[in-house]
Amino acid sequence: MPLEDAFPPVRLAADDLACERGGRPIFHGLSFSLAGGEMLAVVGPNGAGKSSLLRVVAGLLSPSEGRVDLDTDGERETAMHLLAYGDGLRNVFTVKENLRLWSRLYGGAADDDAMHEALEEVGLGHAMHLAARALSTGQRRRAGLARLILSPRPIWLLDEPTSGLDKDGEAILGRMMAEHLASGGAILVATHLQLPVAPTHRLELQ
Repeated sequence: MPLEDAFPPVRLAADDLACERGGRPIFHGLSFSLAGGEMLAVVGPNGAGKSSLLRVVAGLLSPSEGRVDLDTDGERETAMHLLAYGDGLRNVFTVKENLRLWSRLYGGAADDDAMHEALEEVGLGHAMHLAARALSTGQRRRAGLARLILSPRPIWLLDEPTSGLDKDGEAILGRMMAEHLASGGAILVATHLQLPVAPTHRLELQ
């Protein structure tokens, strides 16, 4: 995203969050604040609640305690992008058809030129008309990154975004993350791997 298309000021804050799944406590007492231009990396072992935290922030799970506050223009539903570990591709659709479906759900450009440009940016320009089932794991992850380009939103919630990406894919992700932050966006990322861009803050879950 070019700098002239910078986002308006944004702030995301969590206060004393707790989460339970099936009556079992996952985490508790989590607080953080994230502003535009900042990235918070949530780290910790499998099962520590990294993905659950992203889902609570996205509004897909209700916290058992605490609250999440969002200060930005527009509604919560149109301010965040959750790029979950599952790629969300429908195998019976082509890459183009998947992108068009995502754009209709999340808003943004859905014409052929915009979709092709987004795919070119993530190194998938040749795959626009391929069936999703023909894509490798890394290509499926890149298709998910194209979704971020097509539907700009100020807050990215990324769940293990480097998983499945090769070095070229990680470089593409790193460039996208840097540009998003430079444009005033914020990133909350759950990971147990090294990120291509150094986070501003870290939150460790046990």
